[in-house]
Amino acid sequence: MIQPKVLKGFRDSLPSQEIIKKQVIATLEKVFSSHGFVPIDTPVLEYTEVLLGKGGGETDKQIFHFEDNGGRDVALRFDLTVPFARFMATHLHKLPLPFKRFHIAKVWRGENPQKGRFREFYQCDFDIVGIDSASADVEILLMMYNALTALKLERFTIHIAHRGLLNAFLEHINCFDNSVEILRIVDKIRKIGSKAVSVQLEQLTHSKEAAAAILNFITIVDGETAEETLKRLSLLAGGEKEYTERMQSILEMLTSLGIRDRFTLDPSITRGLDYYTGVVYETFLNDLVDIGSVCSGGRYNDLASLYTKAELPGVGSSIGLDRLLAALEELNSPLVQDATASDVVILNQDEALLPHYFKVAEALRKENVRCDVYLSQRKIGAQFKYAEQNDIPYALLFTEEDIALKQCTLRNLATRTDVSGLTIAQVVEQIQGNN
Repeated sequence: MIQPKVLKGFRDSLPSQEIIKKQVIATLEKVFSSHGFVPIDTPVLEYTEVLLGKGGGETDKQIFHFEDNGGRDVALRFDLTVPFARFMATHLHKLPLPFKRFHIAKVWRGENPQKGRFREFYQCDFDIVGIDSASADVEILLMMYNALTALKLERFTIHIAHRGLLNAFLEHINCFDNSVEILRIVDKIRKIGSKAVSVQLEQLTHSKEAAAAILNFITIVDGETAEETLKRLSLLAGGEKEYTERMQSILEMLTSLGIRDRFTLDPSITRGLDYYTGVVYETFLNDLVDIGSVCSGGRYNDLASLYTKAELPGVGSSIGLDRLLAALEELNSPLVQDATASDVVILNQDEALLPHYFKVAEALRKENVRCDVYLSQRKIGAQFKYAEQNDIPYALLFTEEDIALKQCTLRNLATRTDVSGLTIAQVVEQIQGNN
């Protein structure tokens, strides 16, 4: 017999996990659609040269690529952003600008698996292409806020910075030639700490002074307001104005929306991929900081230029769905608690009554009550166990007299209490009133 085994970094998804995932995806899609974003899809496989066009260092090492049966060098997509850039170049003549899209699908990376991180995982991207403005940046940040709020997450902070501001500073201290490597080192600060980052910066720049200056630039000063931080960073960058003014506009709009308290200006946020050119951001759950960012992204004005001569400035964000699901489970989120296979199961006390059971089930489904019918006449204990294994909160029981009177008994399986003599309308009222 073949041993049933799964590759390292890959996993099966049980019904209890898949139910939660589908609920989260449905919630996110509703939020995205409410902002006027539309869904797209792209192939799982792309030409390797398309995906590696501007992935950068670490990504190139992690990509799954191989030669297909036709001798073509192909690769599994490692994110949804680079395929989106190719998508825009391919279909630009068919799309209105600015174009707002969302895409929820699997991606693959050959990295070391760890808690909340796998080699095969879902990403959830949302982007605006065709406009470079503070309003587009804020639209994405607002979507991030609304999406996490809709998922009933109450304690999260979105850390924002500006890649252009850091690049201006690096140019001011004559370190811009090493900017890509510096950005990737700084991006590791939450994993390896400031001391290790300082050592790596010194090794790269061959200068203690440069390493110290970079570390000073990316360090948050206690008690400093976002406006004060912007002013300080601008001075350190030689009096830079353009990127500072963009960040000021973003902060002002977030304030007018009444959500400024969920955002913090954090110059250590750089994002490891080198295609980001403007505002960048990462989102941390206040009670699970160690799990890493659950929603991140930024502005990438030059990415699509690899595939088209048309100027297509873009800004977007990505939710790591699997990491977010792991966080929701650890936080015992209401979404996890509500993840049930059905609202009610009709117990099978007599197979001859199956036509009646199905008729009742259909009546309940028309009232938006999810109803399961137990399909064989087994011992009642086995049927209750089935309901328990599927986290079904209610069961319906019938006697011959109930059927004659068009009524039934509703049992709350958590409290083991019964309410008898209910009509179907009353069953709907009981179930929906308690959800």
